[in-house]
Amino acid sequence: MAETQQDFITRTQASTQRSGTGKSSLHPLIELTLARIREAIRQPEALFWVFVFPALLALALGIAFRNTGPEKMRVAVENNGELAAKTAADISRSASVEAILLAPDEAARALRTGKVSLVVQNSSAISTATQSHPAFNFKFDPTRPESRMAKLAVDDALQRASGRSDIAVISEKTVTEPGARYIDFLIPGLIGMNLMSSGLWGLGFAIVFARTNKLLKRLAATPMRRWHYLLSFILSRLLFLVLEMIAVLSFAYFIFGVKVHGSLLTFMLIATIGSMSFAGLGLLVASRTQTIEGASGWINLVMMPMWLLSGTFFSSARFPDVVQPFIKALPLTALNDSLRAVMNEGASLASNAVPVTVLLAWGLISFLVALRIFRWQ
Repeated sequence: MAETQQDFITRTQASTQRSGTGKSSLHPLIELTLARIREAIRQPEALFWVFVFPALLALALGIAFRNTGPEKMRVAVENNGELAAKTAADISRSASVEAILLAPDEAARALRTGKVSLVVQNSSAISTATQSHPAFNFKFDPTRPESRMAKLAVDDALQRASGRSDIAVISEKTVTEPGARYIDFLIPGLIGMNLMSSGLWGLGFAIVFARTNKLLKRLAATPMRRWHYLLSFILSRLLFLVLEMIAVLSFAYFIFGVKVHGSLLTFMLIATIGSMSFAGLGLLVASRTQTIEGASGWINLVMMPMWLLSGTFFSSARFPDVVQPFIKALPLTALNDSLRAVMNEGASLASNAVPVTVLLAWGLISFLVALRIFRWQ
């Protein structure tokens, strides 16, 4: 890295000197942008995190959450009497439930550790004037959605085994909508996460590294303008953005059949705005940071709330309504929501006006503040 930065400074000084003597030369901003691109290309590990890692992550999660038939819910039947085996057999007739016989203490432990969703106990039969009815006791955690589903399925299986018949006739028709799979939800989130990581780590870390190695001090001695240097980081990201989008979208299409149902141009435009927004945040984080450790802390502080709240791996709607305005104001939330709307719903740019405005505001304000408070040493 030090050698690359040294080459970069040498080229910058030579370029500005040629500009000062009137000799043919590219604009300093172009020279700086090209230097940033060359610097990134010479770092194989950076190319891995930009191009290869998102594809590997999509592959792993796509396989883990692939569209297969739903797994059977496991329930435990306490093995405390002769009726336990019949109860387990009656429950297992359901297509969605698997019943296993366990001792009472083992069943309680399995429920506590999440290995089963429900525990069924045989109770004493309840007798009426005409006949005797079997009785059961269900033990489950009502805060677990799978436990509530298991309760309904087991109750239905036991009622049928006891002779219940349905009065209404129900028919089924399965429908598969575009964008309904988890991988369709995941790919836009991975793209947004990668743009955020590249903007904050790729830009912020490089600037702080140059400052700690006294390289920015040498750059400050050139006729280069401050905004040329900062803007070159953002512009260099645009080239890698195009290649990154092509790589991830092509992988998602050929491996999982993920399609962009809206305008590809709109998708790329929103991704570009998001990339520039996070580049601005990266510049802001690095504008005064003096050490690599400090940069790591600030970048993680900025990224962590968005990792958790912005709907990369699961919907942000899971969080309480009271925090939704804060979540919607985060740049990664705006980017993820916009990309998903275009990819899975075919939404237009106009329908994403609010989240796009949020992205533009974050990027513009971050860049202007970074330009004002930036320190060269």
